[in-house]
Amino acid sequence: MRLVANHSFALLEAEERGLRDELASEFPLLEEPLLVDALVYCDMTTTPDGDRTTAQNRVAEILSRYGSDSVVGRFIRRAAPEIFASVERVETALAAQPR
Repeated sequence: MRLVANHSFALLEAEERGLRDELASEFPLLEEPLLVDALVYCDMTTTPDGDRTTAQNRVAEILSRYGSDSVVGRFIRRAAPEIFASVERVETALAAQPR
């Protein structure tokens, strides 16, 4: 349950909705940075239909679906730098693995 509640920097979205304290107290943040990055990577490199995409395209898709000025739009714009950094860390780690 904590994984879903903390996906892709959901705390920022909760803050946009005025629910940050409630989310943080009910579902404490994950303390394993690699697990957080892996979760963000999985969430932000797949489309709503399950196809592969880039994090940049996924953020653009979310913005086009919800609108830039919506709660989700404001959240995703705030979270985008962290999302891109998480995805880059996972891609770097994957590229370093022997084939």
